[in-house]
Amino acid sequence: MNRMHKKHAGYTLSDEVKNPTPALLEAAEIGVRVFNNEAMGSLPDKDALVVMSFGTTMKDTREKTIDATVKAIREALPDVKVVVAYTSHIIIDRIKANEGLAIPTPEEALEQLKEEGYTRIALASLDIIPGMEYNYKTGIFKLYRDKFKKMTMGLPLLFWQGQEDQRDDVAEVVEAFATQFPALGKEDALLVMTHGTPHPSNAYYAVIQDRLDKLKKGHIHVYSVEGMPVLEDVIPVLKKEGVKHTILMPMMMVAGDHAHNDMAGDEDDSHKSVLQKEGFTVTPYIHGMGENEAVRGIFVERALESWDALQSDAAGKTGGMPH
Repeated sequence: MNRMHKKHAGYTLSDEVKNPTPALLEAAEIGVRVFNNEAMGSLPDKDALVVMSFGTTMKDTREKTIDATVKAIREALPDVKVVVAYTSHIIIDRIKANEGLAIPTPEEALEQLKEEGYTRIALASLDIIPGMEYNYKTGIFKLYRDKFKKMTMGLPLLFWQGQEDQRDDVAEVVEAFATQFPALGKEDALLVMTHGTPHPSNAYYAVIQDRLDKLKKGHIHVYSVEGMPVLEDVIPVLKKEGVKHTILMPMMMVAGDHAHNDMAGDEDDSHKSVLQKEGFTVTPYIHGMGENEAVRGIFVERALESWDALQSDAAGKTGGMPH
């Protein structure tokens, strides 16, 4: 695992900024976030890692994706308390009702860790892009950081794009994702289904498309379920390219409801059905990204970046500043 990435995970203001205002410091909180609470500086260090995911009710894909990723994180940090939390209350309730398994929300997990005497917390995310779901997790960071001596917040799978000497997460993830791509003939196309979001981070899909194009592996197109572009934007392009056969593949952590129903379902409005009506043959690939060992390794790296930041003596934003 390439731990060298950690030095690029955060963001630092220029040395020429001598007296940054609290608002500027707040604005510069991008990348891996670090908060040191000076008021609790005398407390002993007792550290834990909280891995946050939206979750899924589908047990089979959960075991192959979320659970497998958390297992890999635990193997990388064998002596560390690692807690899993889901952000979807609906999913938590359904899993409890159907399986008798109690999974906490991030808020519940942090309250429990506080009760158990943990003083320093690293937060990790299993999100793909820094969209609304990731905003939920950074909201947890901001709302709970005062309750602990130190807290760090890790990154989603995609964050940096190579700007200002940062690494290119999109290129790295696309290359890892491509390890599961089939070989494509001239009449084949791979359609990568993303989730989509009203958040401006929907723009990441254009960057993903650019990095996929650079792979030069054939006709590969990104579309989304709830954002832009949609499948209807891609169909005219497929016809222009002379495509006859399409492979549908989710670019999502789990192969859940979107993959099974929106993408590959038998309903008239499923992506498979829409493409078949347009004259294409369709092969669904119903596996979440968490099943891909190369992608899973990057999720582990993201969690370790947050953990490394928790262990680092480097100064972060302190409790003496307004926030």
